[in-house]
Amino acid sequence: MNLSDQLLTVLDEYKQLGIAEQIDYDKFYLYSLITHSTAIEGSTVTEIENQLLFDEGISAKGRTMQEQLMNLDLKKAYEQAIRLAKSHTDFSVEMLKDLSSIVMKNTGSQYNTVQGSFDASKGDLRLVNVTAGAGGKSYLNYAKVPSKLTTFCQEMNKRRRVLVDSKDILEQYLLSFDAHFQLVTIHPWADGNGRMSRLIMNYIQFEFGLVPTKVKKEDKAEYIQALVESREQDNTLPFREFMLREHHTNLRKEIENFKQSEGGQKTEKVDRKGGQKTRDAILDLIKNDERITSTKMAESLGINRSAVSKHLKKLQDEGVIRREGPDKGGKWIIVKR
Repeated sequence: MNLSDQLLTVLDEYKQLGIAEQIDYDKFYLYSLITHSTAIEGSTVTEIENQLLFDEGISAKGRTMQEQLMNLDLKKAYEQAIRLAKSHTDFSVEMLKDLSSIVMKNTGSQYNTVQGSFDASKGDLRLVNVTAGAGGKSYLNYAKVPSKLTTFCQEMNKRRRVLVDSKDILEQYLLSFDAHFQLVTIHPWADGNGRMSRLIMNYIQFEFGLVPTKVKKEDKAEYIQALVESREQDNTLPFREFMLREHHTNLRKEIENFKQSEGGQKTEKVDRKGGQKTRDAILDLIKNDERITSTKMAESLGINRSAVSKHLKKLQDEGVIRREGPDKGGKWIIVKR
């Protein structure tokens, strides 16, 4: 079975298991996308730390302000991209610059060059030439970036329109991978090109209703090598193959984790701690700390946060507990046991 068939097969199983129907699936999958994308750029913030940062406003100890702002900015950029994707907004140079300005809002720098000044935090296109790492080949000359970016938008819009109502999932994924490769090859900005390229890849996937592709930080070396090989060969095949393989591997792992957890409704082992035992444990945690977060509950019980959210919702629906105050700063009240 080739890579394309393997991906289609695992996607079918993923859909049949109803993994995307879990409580908070979209939110936590997005958090994972963000965490791995920034990790590739040097962030050390973990997924759990990002959950606390995004949901509770709690800063991660030992992490720099720069890397936490990087994650917060990328979250806002993804939220904007999802809104645009749902309305099938066409690509344009201004649209890409606007997204880049969100990605780089708090970490972008202003540059003063002989060609003029530009501000990465505002999404300005670069006015300097850049190379692919130490001793690497130069990217496109900065003077050619605007016209090349315009052509990129036109080509992407043409291909998107053909596929927007299509059921050809594989071609939709390949388009998203090509968009990633072409944008990072143009390298329109002085910084943030990797985050933007992965964001645009996911943008297309959001638009088509696909399971978004993440590049795991553990696979950074292979990921970069695939980009280099495709660039040197002037052929998207090496990068396409890497992305197909990466997406297949990540989905297979998610399926395995789902089957082992209480989220796996089609498995016999639905709740590792037993439904009532978990509910009782949650109530005990609330009794000891009425302001405890669902993230802290999950850590204490050794289960995933989506499972805790399901139990909390059921307890609320049954009138056992209620929430007083906002999500951030509020508290739990035990009504009855």
